[in-house]
Amino acid sequence: MPKKPTFPRSPCPLAVTLDILGDKWSLIVIRDLFRGVTRYSDFLKSPEGVTTNILAERLKRLEEHGLISKSAYQDNPVRHAYALTDKGHALGPVLREIAVWANAHYPGTYKPPFSVK
Repeated sequence: MPKKPTFPRSPCPLAVTLDILGDKWSLIVIRDLFRGVTRYSDFLKSPEGVTTNILAERLKRLEEHGLISKSAYQDNPVRHAYALTDKGHALGPVLREIAVWANAHYPGTYKPPFSVK
């Protein structure tokens, strides 16, 4: 018999999602991947100013949850490129709606081109 899944706080879908994406940086990393950022050094150039230790931890967590994948593009030293998985791409409409909400309720926020699917 398959083991019943366990969740850190509860099986509430909002709580589960917040346990994965509810920090200050995870959705920014996902946003940057939608924008075409793939390399560690390019994530660090984001205007929000993520630190290297936080970025490394977020990339690791997003990969562990199957939202992103990494592949080596250089061997010595090893460097990775990151990409959204199908599961990560499925966040596109969520990001779009968050942006629409922010634009409607916080005048002056940047209106992104909605190229995410």
